[in-house]
Amino acid sequence: MAQIQLTPAQRKDHRADAHHLNAVVMIGSDGLTPAVKKETDAALNAHGLIKVRVLSDDRAGREEIFQTLANELNAAPIQHIGKLLVLWRPMPPKEKKVNEDRMPGPRDVKVLKNSSRHGQRPEVKTLRVLGNQRLTPGGTVKRAKKPQLKSAKKSAQG
Repeated sequence: MAQIQLTPAQRKDHRADAHHLNAVVMIGSDGLTPAVKKETDAALNAHGLIKVRVLSDDRAGREEIFQTLANELNAAPIQHIGKLLVLWRPMPPKEKKVNEDRMPGPRDVKVLKNSSRHGQRPEVKTLRVLGNQRLTPGGTVKRAKKPQLKSAKKSAQG
């Protein structure tokens, strides 16, 4: 795959965004292994803009790693400064799981009720509150009101 080409202004913006980031992937003495490529790909999918730290002292080797990662992962090389490499790739859109049959379920709520005899311990009651109900400050369960379609003033006028 070919790497993404960016304008100098876009590259400058990404460099500024990457300034405060920490290195997400570290490449050790083994160099660029398939596991490192897989981790870098996962980090690009999760974050979009990442820093990679290369622990070798060979500058030409680091430059080769930088270009290889950019080419194989279809990423844009943003910056190579010292032992840090900055890569960017647009994040894929996340698919949202939509289940239209899902309704809010019941939940159990513990309520403290003061005893009718003063000085006794309060009673702990467990109440089941359904999705269309709410718990009042007094500890009773009420049904939620249906939303009004029109205000009372507008329906009286028209």
